[in-house]
Amino acid sequence: MECYAGRRPAPYKADDYALLTHGAYRTRLRALRRDPAASPRTRRGAMAALVAGGGADGLDARDRAVIERLIRVKIVGETPSAPSPQLSGWWLAVPGASYEGLFDALDLHHRRPITCATGVEAAGQEIQVPVPGGDGAVQTVGRVFVTPELDGWRLVFGPYDLLIGEGWEDMVDTVERVSRHCAQAQLFFVDDAGGSDVWFVAEEGCVIRQYAAESDPEWEGDPLPWETLAVDDPDFDPEHDDAPPNAGTAGARTACGHLSVDPDMVGSGTETRGHGWLALTSPHAGHGAFPGILPL
Repeated sequence: MECYAGRRPAPYKADDYALLTHGAYRTRLRALRRDPAASPRTRRGAMAALVAGGGADGLDARDRAVIERLIRVKIVGETPSAPSPQLSGWWLAVPGASYEGLFDALDLHHRRPITCATGVEAAGQEIQVPVPGGDGAVQTVGRVFVTPELDGWRLVFGPYDLLIGEGWEDMVDTVERVSRHCAQAQLFFVDDAGGSDVWFVAEEGCVIRQYAAESDPEWEGDPLPWETLAVDDPDFDPEHDDAPPNAGTAGARTACGHLSVDPDMVGSGTETRGHGWLALTSPHAGHGAFPGILPL
């Protein structure tokens, strides 16, 4: 409890200890939260230890209401942010005007308003939960962060395996399905270590333009108005170089800024509307089941 009472990050392994001892100490920690003789530091440490070990489900109704009220207050004056795709990352982008359809398209559940700070930290977290009536079987449930509207677009971040799948066909199917629900969808995937650089644009259920580094062919679909084509590059020599007429020059990190929003450029200069959402990939677990402390 003392580890969590200060304003600095908890020491290494403190979260593991809180998780292992949560069942044994939850009742006492809850009592300390309501003990008028306990110092504010002690009460603060008890609350953080409860969340670190048992998630929001470890708190009583009063403390959960306090957190929800604080989230609503912080949303108002927050500077927007998004997870960075540096080194590796993936995300979806949909128009802000039609983003509501993505919850059905991705089969998301239990959405709740959240700050960007919390969403950035929570996106992609996973836990194992029992399957109702599954005779001991478990399933993986992940957290998904849907950003506020950023310069007219909503971005989606979460566990790739649960939202997309594994193969190329899964990527195509996902972006087309989301575009059917949201009129348009874009999918970006980058992995510097693995050499992956992929982006898709889909409209009304059909991919209209895509790029995948080192694929054959790399470029499919007609070039978009903003694109610089390989044949128009000043260094392109038609006598010695060869490129398909639809081959462009922009990878995912450049294309996202032209198509929608570059996550690395989100900040104080980004026009923001609404608030972010935190949702789950399954209806069989609540937000409170995820252990660990998140920034607000």
